[in-house]
Amino acid sequence: MNTDSQFVGNEDRSDTRPILIVPYMWIGDFVRNHTVVRVLKERWPNRPVDLLTTSLCAPLLDYMPGVRAGLVWDLPRGRLAVGRQLGLARLLRERNYGTALVLPRTWKAAIAPALAGIPERVGFVGEFRFGLLNRWRWGEKKLPRFIDKNAALAQPDGAPLPPEWPVPQLRVSAEEIVRWRQANGLSAGAAVALAPGSVGASKRWTYYPEAARLLAERGLEVWVVGGPAEKGLAQEIVAAGGPRVRDLTGNDLRNGVLAMAAAGVAISNDSGLMHIAAALDTPTMGIFGPTNPYLWAPLNGLAATVVQTRSVLACQPCQSTICKMNDHRCMRDIAAQDVVEIAREVLARTQGLANV
Repeated sequence: MNTDSQFVGNEDRSDTRPILIVPYMWIGDFVRNHTVVRVLKERWPNRPVDLLTTSLCAPLLDYMPGVRAGLVWDLPRGRLAVGRQLGLARLLRERNYGTALVLPRTWKAAIAPALAGIPERVGFVGEFRFGLLNRWRWGEKKLPRFIDKNAALAQPDGAPLPPEWPVPQLRVSAEEIVRWRQANGLSAGAAVALAPGSVGASKRWTYYPEAARLLAERGLEVWVVGGPAEKGLAQEIVAAGGPRVRDLTGNDLRNGVLAMAAAGVAISNDSGLMHIAAALDTPTMGIFGPTNPYLWAPLNGLAATVVQTRSVLACQPCQSTICKMNDHRCMRDIAAQDVVEIAREVLARTQGLANV
């Protein structure tokens, strides 16, 4: 551990009280929360860090360095669920946390840590959470990026923002990747992972079937990765691409993690799987239309590529989940051939596959 890091505070580094992170529970946000873990571990190397998690996100914790444990506790969206909150508070009290970092701004996210009596409860001002939090942080509006907002909560009060935060990390062993390939009957060659799903229709690029066909014609293996909601689309992509294209969608997020870890390049909409691929150091191409790459681009030190239309559109980025202009040009004007050519360049640069 680098004790000279710019993220280290002046606190007692012999402190061993455990820390709880209450994160955002969307998959992509959950992955990017790992930056918070990294900042905390540099600041307090001897304090265990746990994350509250949903059943969906729980598999990610097995691949996050620096996380001691995950507390799986599903709280329903859109309602208080008093009984579930009380049960969670009892669990937190048993763990004897010294600090809770409450990343979401909602008051509901701060209820259980307050009921559990965690001594230090840190978060940004929001939704009148007075009494639920006792260490307020201000200036959230000056931090437009998600990564800045979350990681700043892990720094000492008043500490200046660094020029760069540590990127999220997911670590998968080579042995587990080999076993996963064998279990799915996959070769050891380079493959392209396609992630056609996303939350919000306007973020979905619709030319994945054509891209799969073009990639397969170049002799590449193509994997379609996603959840059960992408099953129908995956079948359409397989039908267009032929025998080199495999449908690897399913219910287990762990399968998506391993597919992204094994791939030579990932092509994804702005989605959770895009952030998973980037955190694995897999060369990642994020296709962006309505959302802002400055805020949500893949964080990847090896190879992160933002793909956008060359058209100049006054409405972009609109940040809307539904296209209000009714023509969806921000995604429709990104040609499959252009995406495939970028993927070829990435594979040549990172995998040495110049003849693809």
